[in-house]
Amino acid sequence: MNSKLQKRILVTGGSGQLATSLTKLGGGIICVGRPEFDLDKDETIHNSINIYNPDIVINAAAWTAVDLAEKNIIEARTANAVGPATLASICEKKNIALIHISTDYVYSGDKGVPYKETDLVDPKTVYGHTKVEGEKAIIAKNPDAIILRTSWVYAPHGKNFVKTIINAGAKNSKLKVVNDQYGNPTNADDLAIAIKSLVDQLNIQKNAAGIYHVTGKGSTSWYKFATFILKEAQKYGQPMPNIVPIQTDEWPTAAKRPKDSRLDCVKIKQSFGIELPTWQSSVARTVQQIFQQKTV
Repeated sequence: MNSKLQKRILVTGGSGQLATSLTKLGGGIICVGRPEFDLDKDETIHNSINIYNPDIVINAAAWTAVDLAEKNIIEARTANAVGPATLASICEKKNIALIHISTDYVYSGDKGVPYKETDLVDPKTVYGHTKVEGEKAIIAKNPDAIILRTSWVYAPHGKNFVKTIINAGAKNSKLKVVNDQYGNPTNADDLAIAIKSLVDQLNIQKNAAGIYHVTGKGSTSWYKFATFILKEAQKYGQPMPNIVPIQTDEWPTAAKRPKDSRLDCVKIKQSFGIELPTWQSSVARTVQQIFQQKTV
């Protein structure tokens, strides 16, 4: 890549949260989604690379419907493993840098302390299994690829927990929220800025390939996350509902969520100087943006 020229960055994932956040940054970023780019169809992957001729690909496309994946194993595997492997192979052959987005669901959630990149993966869901398979396939096809594991992604746009809880709180005087699952809420806009910072360093950073964890700073439970969101929403005139903490077994789901999928993000800070803001500050900003959109 010629460092004097603006890099051409191709982002997959269409109108997804992270893809949208990355597109907002501009600066040579082009976003593609279905049907133009479809991980289920190899020809669309080849065509997109040939048409846009990128220097870097950020693969933010995935099957993320965790519960539906339990019954749609082939579809989830195609989107999360088979398609990304094809993309990785193409990028390797064309000397295109590849950054692939992965998930905390690669872990069981049983460790009890934040996971490091060196910890063994042990997924408990179809979604997690397919994401692990994708990671391994990408590394096998393209050893220079970078894999970023993140978690609990939200934004003022798209479908996510923050928007869901605000809407639920506006309609209900009482909400039940799981209080025994722990993780790192991550703002998609913050994550996009971090990825752009990583991209800007690729020309000067040697041996950058590998797996990194990148999430919002700090951790919480879904219950405490929801409580913080709704207290912020209260500042904009929304009534505060009664939020009742419950256990996971009181809210059964098709896919078994990891109990404690907190990620240790020391490696990316040491390697690239990247550290996201605290989840509280980012949630406060996001809630403000959501209510500003409602008044426009």
